[in-house]
Amino acid sequence: MKLSQKALKAINNPVTRRRLMDVLGCTEFTIARYIQKNSDNLTKAAAIQVIREVTRLPDEEILETGSQTKQTN
Repeated sequence: MKLSQKALKAINNPVTRRRLMDVLGCTEFTIARYIQKNSDNLTKAAAIQVIREVTRLPDEEILETGSQTKQTN
């Protein structure tokens, strides 16, 4: 699974990246790369918990399932 574009935009800030660094045990550069590439590492339980707390989005809006199509704005 991947994160939705809405969730990726919501977490792409220094404070949230710092929290993700702490729970995933990696560098800010790595978190930035994970966000850019929409890495599966962002769907680990600890990362999802941080994303829930920060964005207050329901899981349906955080995660993109295989049946959803990409939307362009």
